[in-house]
Amino acid sequence: MRNAVQRRNHKERAQPVEREKWGLLEKRKDYKLRAADHRSKKAKLKILSQKARDRNPDEFSFKMLSSTVDKQGKKIADRGNQALSTEVVKLLKTQDAGYIRTMLQIARKERESLEQKLVLEKEGEARALKDGDAVKKRKHRVFVENEEEQEKFDPEAWFGKGDKMPKREKNEVLEDEWENEDDEDSVPRNHILSKRQIEKDALAKAEARKFRKDRERAQSRTASKLYAARQREKALITAENELDMQRAKMNHTVGGVNKNGVKFKIRERKR
Repeated sequence: MRNAVQRRNHKERAQPVEREKWGLLEKRKDYKLRAADHRSKKAKLKILSQKARDRNPDEFSFKMLSSTVDKQGKKIADRGNQALSTEVVKLLKTQDAGYIRTMLQIARKERESLEQKLVLEKEGEARALKDGDAVKKRKHRVFVENEEEQEKFDPEAWFGKGDKMPKREKNEVLEDEWENEDDEDSVPRNHILSKRQIEKDALAKAEARKFRKDRERAQSRTASKLYAARQREKALITAENELDMQRAKMNHTVGGVNKNGVKFKIRERKR
């Protein structure tokens, strides 16, 4: 009947209110674990200190004969890697050179395509073609009445110099009449325009301004891409030259400086 009788619940003493900042109150089971850990660490330290006192400073090991140290005094240990033969290393460097040449061809083609998009004009100003469109060689045939008109034909007057916005109507006002963009109410000379014509001119002016801004942004993007392509091509050329130099040194066809800073030259036959 002991389980049927209500008994008082056992409650462990909690941390006093004035000592709550120190955390939970340590119970006996916690103290036993902490004390056992402390005793085990103390015993290990005692054994290690005894080994240090019994150590012979003049002890010898045959491992000392084969071990080496570097200039900083650090021990150089063998990591178990097997050194490759010279022929294998030459083959690997040949494959690396082939990969670098392939990537160099890709970078050169990319650079040439970007240079075709970025046309440098005689005045020193750069005009970028439409970004993303490849430069295509197209033919435009113009028919004339006779040979005399053919001799007088001026391509620049017919096709333009490429600095005007394409697909412009004949009756639109030229861009040189809109140089003063701040004067919104300015009207070209010797022209009395209607309200509809003024709105049409303003729309054409806005389209021309938008075309110039888009052309400048395309030029900037193409120029940045061209700079990155040239840097990549330059790095690949440097890597290829360095790899060729390493292969030449392995074949003893050129001189150089080894890793210790000592100069060496090609073996020559004694005279």
